[in-house]
Amino acid sequence: MCKLRNIWLSVFLLGYTVTLFAEDGSRLWLRAETNVNAEVKANKKSPTIDIAIEELHTQWKGAPVQLNIVPAKKMPALGNDGYAITGNTLTGISISAPMEQGLLYGAYHLLRLQAAGNLSSAIDITESPSYAVRIINHWDHINGPVTRGYAGHSIWKWNELPDTISPRYKEYARANASIGINGISLVSVPPQMFNADFFKKLKAIADIFRPYHIKVYLGIGFSSPMAVGDLKTADPLNKDVRKWWRNKMNELYSFIPDFGGFVIKANSEGASGPQDFGRTHLDGANMIADAIAPHNGIIMWRAFVYHPTEVDRAKQAYQEFMPFDGQFRSNVIIQVKNGPIDFQPREPFSPLFGAMQKTPVMIEFQITQEYLGFSNHLAYLGTTYEECLKSDTYARGANSTVGKATDGTLFNYKLTAIAGIGNVGEDINWCGHHFAQANWYVFGRMAWNNKLTAEDVAREWLQQTFTNKEFVEPVLNIMLRSREAIVDYMMPLGLHHLFAWDHHYGPEPWCDVPGARHDWLPSYYHKADKIGLGFNRSVSGSNAVEQYFQPLRDEYNNIEQCDERYLLWFHHVSWIYKMKSGRTLWDELCYHYDQGVKEVRDFQKIWDAMEPYVDTERFAHIQSKLRIQAHDAVWWKDACLLYFQTFSQKPIPYDIERPIHNLDDLMKIKLDLLPHN
Repeated sequence: MCKLRNIWLSVFLLGYTVTLFAEDGSRLWLRAETNVNAEVKANKKSPTIDIAIEELHTQWKGAPVQLNIVPAKKMPALGNDGYAITGNTLTGISISAPMEQGLLYGAYHLLRLQAAGNLSSAIDITESPSYAVRIINHWDHINGPVTRGYAGHSIWKWNELPDTISPRYKEYARANASIGINGISLVSVPPQMFNADFFKKLKAIADIFRPYHIKVYLGIGFSSPMAVGDLKTADPLNKDVRKWWRNKMNELYSFIPDFGGFVIKANSEGASGPQDFGRTHLDGANMIADAIAPHNGIIMWRAFVYHPTEVDRAKQAYQEFMPFDGQFRSNVIIQVKNGPIDFQPREPFSPLFGAMQKTPVMIEFQITQEYLGFSNHLAYLGTTYEECLKSDTYARGANSTVGKATDGTLFNYKLTAIAGIGNVGEDINWCGHHFAQANWYVFGRMAWNNKLTAEDVAREWLQQTFTNKEFVEPVLNIMLRSREAIVDYMMPLGLHHLFAWDHHYGPEPWCDVPGARHDWLPSYYHKADKIGLGFNRSVSGSNAVEQYFQPLRDEYNNIEQCDERYLLWFHHVSWIYKMKSGRTLWDELCYHYDQGVKEVRDFQKIWDAMEPYVDTERFAHIQSKLRIQAHDAVWWKDACLLYFQTFSQKPIPYDIERPIHNLDDLMKIKLDLLPHN
């Protein structure tokens, strides 16, 4: 019996050991050993500085580190969040900052250099963030589902709060602080829950986030005064409505004195807003801004607005907000998606960047992959972010990049911010796909420094997340090619919104839902006919080009000069139009779709060759995901080419892989998916 018990115990311990060290991705990029005993001292004490000390004490392998709070007048360029790291890894390091959060960010910077193997003996680093507010927006529902979420249900357990605190809340705060995120919009709270009971739950999370210098924000419905205030209107100019908001802000801030503010979607896709009461976005934003201003809160008012009119959807945000430039309160910032439509695999930048010069404008990127294969496709979005941030608006001549137009460089905004739509959920690896973690990481790093390159950040993430050196460069190659591959096999040459109805997974360029808004259907965007393909936004069409500064306006307007990446975005082009490659548009389209498929198959080969250099769990997970992606790429290629061929009436070039599906069969595919998990 004793021998049998020992055998059972050995099996149990073996299983426990395997479980303990199984690689599930839950540690993200924070994988350093924590059994070090570094010497770390500080000239001040606070909960935030204690975290910085603990992180360094348990992970730093170099010389002693001194943390110093210094007078702001000695380091005026650093602002509230900046820091300086000086010294030598062999003799001693000093991290200095005017504020405690700077010491925390500096500590994470030093540990990042160590983990990535990028340390030199002498260190002289000075950093401050590009944007004051660096926020992740959660599209989580209070009851658990996440709109456009692909990693399980929400991590926020509102039914358990405030009594039960998930350990993931602190883990999430730590991960975000390590990449410089300082704001989280947790949930779009239903109006009926916007009360003291909910504020107690919110306070529990705010208390966990506070030492990491992360403020909590909320999404809120504009009509809340009617839902919970017993008012018959939410008219922003009504004195009782204004009083309700002031009183509600006083109540909220009594629970959370450092509450950050609100992200507001109004008069968009059925959401209530000031236009329901004959008012404007200006009236609505300023009313709530006035209520929250005494508490130093801010309003991030989303410019994602469009209506089922004859006006080109791509023009509507500009038309609605430009007339009010300079009239918004100083604590209002307009939150604008990176492109004019809706997070498509590729879009030109929104013309609002650079145009609104008197009102702060912030970029909204999507970290979650709503239009990029959910958590099934490997899509590194650092290249998307870099492409947008470095695009030239020409607002004040050449080199007036989107980054400079939003970070205060061009227009001296006093309030600057950047937002990313989050991709985390209950999944043990947080994001559903191990490589989706890189999109969270690169958003944070580029929010901190909008001049970083996608390549440098991807390499940095790989060096921390997968520690084998032989692994890094081949997989970096996959990451940097991945987004372009998706553009090719989904919507090349400026095509957009060819997705399946509602859930947006898979192709459905033929989609036609009886009674649906025309601007929710793919045909509104691709305009395929016997003549050609694409949306005419030139001066002879919707004239969306007029919203861009010169010389972009003329370049986009001229079919010969238009960047071919955006050709079908701005022009309806003949099937036989001669492209720069010498091919016709039809042939060029076919080759792009085929190239996208080839790219994913090449990713599979590269990944399979990495098996000796990566743990078995993550290797198998990613290998399986790439198989799905390869299947989906062929699905996209066949669906789009066979459908558009019914208009072009031209053969698919014979050196391109033949379709393996029939169009009739593809058109019958209806996936039982929802727009949330």
